[in-house]
Amino acid sequence: MNKRIVHDALILTAFTLVLGLVLALVYGVTKAPIEAANQAAAQQAYMAVFEEADSFETMEFDKEAATTLVQEQGFSDTIDDIQVAKDAAGETLGYVITVTAKDGSQGSITFSVGIQNDGTVNGYSITATSETPGLGLKASEEEFYGQFQGKNVDAFTVVKQAPQSDNEIEAISGSTITSKAMANGCNAAIYYFQNQLVGGAQ
Repeated sequence: MNKRIVHDALILTAFTLVLGLVLALVYGVTKAPIEAANQAAAQQAYMAVFEEADSFETMEFDKEAATTLVQEQGFSDTIDDIQVAKDAAGETLGYVITVTAKDGSQGSITFSVGIQNDGTVNGYSITATSETPGLGLKASEEEFYGQFQGKNVDAFTVVKQAPQSDNEIEAISGSTITSKAMANGCNAAIYYFQNQLVGGAQ
């Protein structure tokens, strides 16, 4: 009986080792293509919210402190990445702040927000979402995201009727939760910009 147990244990150990080796090889093969695809998607999002930029430079910052800063203001978002948008001469045009909104109707939504040096929001571009097609996923359509473009406000507010001022965003029909998540994420980016990056000064 003991020999049988030892035999089975050895087989299980060998199987586990082989499986681990296979997984490591698969990870090694797929890691680079996945990272390249993610980087390409990120660059596309940056350009979508800062078309006039010639290049983007990753800004080093304390992610934990940044997230704490916005969450202390009541936002349930995280600040994931900051890119400095540069023109051909290397001058700073503004920033692309990538946030993850934790309060979407179906889960988290990650998107990049472009903000010019004077505080004007260029808009946002979604890079990851699990929102429902035909409802929350409409946040990725121009009819909704276009409401954020070219606005210089301290914060956006979601309303259910036609907007009466620049800071008002008309909610997606049947998806107020997603609408508020997008507005809150933009507001978190604006708040961080105003308190840490305003005027192009880091």
